[in-house]
Amino acid sequence: MKLVKAVLAASIGAIIASSAVQAKQLTIGFSQIGAESEWRTANTNDVKEAAKAHNVNLKFSDAQQKQENQIKAIRTFIAQKVDLIGLVPIVATGWDNILREAKRAKIPVLIVDRDLTVSDPSLYVAKIGTDSYAEGQKVYKWIDDYVKANNVKPRNGGDKLNIVILEGTVGASATTGRGNGFNDALKADPDGAKKFNILASQTGDFTRQKGQEVMESFLKSNRNDIDILFAMNDDMALGAVQAIEAAGLKPSKDIIIVSVDGVKGIFQAMIDGKTNATVECNPLQGELFFQTAEKVLKGESVPKSVFVEEGVYTADKAAEVFPSRKY
Repeated sequence: MKLVKAVLAASIGAIIASSAVQAKQLTIGFSQIGAESEWRTANTNDVKEAAKAHNVNLKFSDAQQKQENQIKAIRTFIAQKVDLIGLVPIVATGWDNILREAKRAKIPVLIVDRDLTVSDPSLYVAKIGTDSYAEGQKVYKWIDDYVKANNVKPRNGGDKLNIVILEGTVGASATTGRGNGFNDALKADPDGAKKFNILASQTGDFTRQKGQEVMESFLKSNRNDIDILFAMNDDMALGAVQAIEAAGLKPSKDIIIVSVDGVKGIFQAMIDGKTNATVECNPLQGELFFQTAEKVLKGESVPKSVFVEEGVYTADKAAEVFPSRKY
């Protein structure tokens, strides 16, 4: 009987604790990296809308692409004694000390969108968002399938198709993940080295302007040798389209273009016949973030990695899919 009463009391206590979390308006600090792209703006807007839907007091900070601003924001959140902190890490390293401060303050941290590297994985509870490594692998698979299906030949008459890569921000996990996923898929293909050559690879910082500038540089050096462009986000691809057209070439035809994100701008470019495909990196992560945050604050266990669903979209389906896109 005593055991039954003890179990019953524990259960009632857990229910009361859970109800208390639900009844209290949660205050959550969220450190965003900036507004460098159409994708990032959609990500920010979705987080803010989901916060309202969950009746969360959201303390939002835009780091303007500077890690030091994110560290200052997290320190402010700790001083404000928020219930939980969400962090989109601009780069993968350099977070151990500030996350230890949050842990000492007993404030759980959820990593959002990008990954990070820390000496102690317990410094954050879970990562919410996308699988950048899988995105890179999907890009290689799409390229390989496309060139086979369309019997694509090198423009310069050579033996291999030349690929140029517009990388993202140096040190960002999305850059590393997409690059590693692509390169590993290329190496895993027994005929990969026979079919493809990485002609050039350079950062475009995930921005349209830098993507255009770097593509202009690629074209000055290798105008007639580039067969395929892999842009690690859509904004850089859209900038590259401008550079390709200015060079007197036809994007999507003279140079095959595949990018990552899946924003409306790239769907319009596919509809206009200027790019070929995009691998989705879903920015609509707000609902999953706040659902996970509530579970954590109720004391429920959550997986270390929680991924949103993502697809691959091609030019021939772009017009059909475009009206349903939310970002």
